[in-house]
Amino acid sequence: MNDPYDVLVIGGGAAGLSATLLLARARLRVLLVDSGQQRNLPAAGVHGFVGNEGTSPADLVARGIAEVRGYGAEVIEGRVESLARDGDTFGARLADGTAVTARRVLVTTGLVDELPDHITGIAERWGRDVLHCPFCHGWEVRDQPIGIIATGAAALHQATLFTMWTDDLTLFTNDAVVPDESARELLAARGVTIVDGAVESLVIEDDRVTGIRLADGTIVPRTTVVVGPRFHARSELLQSLGVQTAELPMGMGEHVVAEADGRTSVQGVWAAGNVAIPMGQVINAAAQGQAAGLSIVADILEEANHVAIGEYRRTN
Repeated sequence: MNDPYDVLVIGGGAAGLSATLLLARARLRVLLVDSGQQRNLPAAGVHGFVGNEGTSPADLVARGIAEVRGYGAEVIEGRVESLARDGDTFGARLADGTAVTARRVLVTTGLVDELPDHITGIAERWGRDVLHCPFCHGWEVRDQPIGIIATGAAALHQATLFTMWTDDLTLFTNDAVVPDESARELLAARGVTIVDGAVESLVIEDDRVTGIRLADGTIVPRTTVVVGPRFHARSELLQSLGVQTAELPMGMGEHVVAEADGRTSVQGVWAAGNVAIPMGQVINAAAQGQAAGLSIVADILEEANHVAIGEYRRTN
């Protein structure tokens, strides 16, 4: 484990696996470390990923691990606790004490959805009948009575967006947003009912949501709940290297700043997937992982060409 890998990939979701597959097929020595904490594990299936429609997130990961191992990549289950530059390489230490070195690092650790903890039932039902993305789950809840619980200004956009999947839509302002006259007019025109006042809890019966309870005790029947989480990028390892992060609009969270090919502000370090682009779906994360893999190959090739030219000139 002390011999430097060409690339250390941290995070085994769609982005990390996609990059590892490309890197291994390029005959590079790659180590993928995965802690098994993929963001989408609570969901029943992956959607919008052509060829993988409805596949469970756990099955997608298991298949991906088998594929990358088939090309010689090493995969270990664990958590990277520290990451630091050591000259021309990077040193990582895992939670079990294992030490790893690599010449390039790709971080695809994703994000954590920070849910409103003052509303009872939200966290327990997350990924089932409490959702946030219509493109991920809208089809599965089409034509159902949906309630959108506002956590910020983005809820107004969510409300109009979800009208494409149902005509029975209620926006609960939850003391988090105050729609102005033009917003109320638009919501009314789109058939969205507005309920003011704080939300206290979800009503859950027979292992399913049946309603939303307000602080005054009023219960509004709903079978699906939409809530906007705050996206917390798992960026601690990257920040320890000095990689730049930035806030998302409307207080939605933060993300790692990276180029389209995953390059970060630190030489030799790439980031891809939801850690860099929080709103990306699984197919987007996979594409970003491949783009980062291509960029890493190009970077390694450029370095190898430079070394080869130097050697050639010294001996000829």
